[in-house]
Amino acid sequence: LVVVKKDPRLSEAEIRHFCEANLTGYKRPRCIEFRDTLPKSTIGKILRRELREAR
Repeated sequence: LVVVKKDPRLSEAEIRHFCEANLTGYKRPRCIEFRDTLPKSTIGKILRRELREAR
């Protein structure tokens, strides 16, 4: 999941290229999803269950 803040023109291909150049194979993301925000609890933790259910 990617939340783009500074450059809204950022593409999936650019992210994949960056990951291929900087991460080992098992650390690369299998899929890339753009979101405006991430769901968070009242104390600020990311609600991973909601992210899994949204897929």
